[in-house]
Amino acid sequence: MTTLDDSELVFHKDGVRLTVEDAVATVTLTNPAKRNAQSPALWRALTEAGRSLPGSVRVVVLRGEGQSFSAGLDRQAFTPEGFDGEPSFLDLARGSDADLDAVIAEYQEAFTWWRRSDLVSIAAVQGHAIGAGFQLALACDLRVVAEDVQFAMRETSLGLVPDLTGTHPLVSLVGYARALEICATGRFVHAEEAERIGLANLSVPADELDAAVRDLGAALLAAPRDAVTETKALLQGASGRSYEEQRVAERAAQARRLRDLAGLGD
Repeated sequence: MTTLDDSELVFHKDGVRLTVEDAVATVTLTNPAKRNAQSPALWRALTEAGRSLPGSVRVVVLRGEGQSFSAGLDRQAFTPEGFDGEPSFLDLARGSDADLDAVIAEYQEAFTWWRRSDLVSIAAVQGHAIGAGFQLALACDLRVVAEDVQFAMRETSLGLVPDLTGTHPLVSLVGYARALEICATGRFVHAEEAERIGLANLSVPADELDAAVRDLGAALLAAPRDAVTETKALLQGASGRSYEEQRVAERAAQARRLRDLAGLGD
């Protein structure tokens, strides 16, 4: 197995590198020359990264090489020729509703696994995080941003809608009215505002981003894994439950934890 510093390289292809060090996996976007612009091949590699994680991994860090986290969808997608070996978006638009739905669902898989209850994912975001880049940062549980970060949801300016799973977490984080304003105007959200409205858990100078993410990862690993997993599942389901239903869910989760601690679990 090839090593990068103290990490094991799992794979590196199509603009995505996955490395693992003990309980921490790092997924890196590796095309800084194009500001880590995204493509269907990159999305498939991100999906593979989620499927390739060893069972020992508890924390996943997502980062982008270079000055930008991800400037969004590669504009080549909108050309008649599209990407080599891929149907162009124009070709997709000519297909049936069922075919188009299936293709978009496949693309979305790159954005869904980050919220698995057995993992905590952290996006380390610097520079541009636009469109698909913004949605990829939103796919993670937590976001630590550099002071030069620029979030923007630009899909509407292209006559499109955000369709890579970003709308649900955005509304959950900032509320409907602010989410609508951010998406409909396509304006930039910078670090101070991102932290103030809940988009970012923490904002730090760019040269402190990696250290801040390492510190957060270490803090997340300090608690027992099963307790974090149960707590995350409780919090994820809270918005869909009534107060009384959440009380029941808390009791059931605590009963499982107590039995496990007493050695009485399944």
